Amino acid sequence: MTKEYALVGHPLDHSMSQEYFTTKFETEGISARYINLDLVDLKQLRRILLRRPHLVGFNVTSPYKVAILDSLSNIEQEAEYIGAVNTVVVLKRPFFRKKLLGFNTDVEGFSESIKPLLKKQHTRALILGTGGAARAVNRAFRKMGIDTDMVSRQKGLLGVLGYDDVTPEVIASHKIVVNATPLGMHPFVQISPPIPYEAITTEHLCYDLIYSPEETLFLSHCKDHGATIKNGADMLVIQAEESWKIWQKYS
Repeated sequence: MTKEYALVGHPLDHSMSQEYFTTKFETEGISARYINLDLVDLKQLRRILLRRPHLVGFNVTSPYKVAILDSLSNIEQEAEYIGAVNTVVVLKRPFFRKKLLGFNTDVEGFSESIKPLLKKQHTRALILGTGGAARAVNRAFRKMGIDTDMVSRQKGLLGVLGYDDVTPEVIASHKIVVNATPLGMHPFVQISPPIPYEAITTEHLCYDLIYSPEETLFLSHCKDHGATIKNGADMLVIQAEESWKIWQKYS
């Protein structure tokens, strides 16, 4: 039996997860395959689980990292605290039933990828976005002792800034800015989050969770103003390897 692993989300054209795991399996001589499950509606997942008996684990990406919670049998404590899951273990049960266990490896992936770049001025972070990835970033910063503020295009969210609230003064007081939105990724390649980039300085660290394209418009704007920039490529690798460790634990 060749075990199957997958990525669940929509759209998936931008994702390199399948390429990463396919290369890993070939290089390490692992008898497994990794497929993309591009689901327009998460309700399709139930039928897929019935039709793919060899599926033993899958990653979850936008826009389902929060919505997947309702489909899970159990959620690991850290993932439950974050309120988002990016890694799922599929356990077989009698009568073709499946038990789904949820985990979050984004926190580890983000933390380990940004730590080498942190300097003494990086004590406050501005997180653009409030979805599942943004929640993991927020948790990572809190565990590192870095204060955070989140920004959303939705009006009136308690404790969350709107983009109209992000003034040059706000940018100046947050020396870390993280893009955790899809802006900059296909099909939004020519769009960047609407923040006052003129307030970005050489003291800023600007991180984009997007890794394809390698340099988003957000990162380009920040680089033009002297900021240190980083994309999500290293985060992808770290969180993927953490996912693999979890799947192997239950295999």
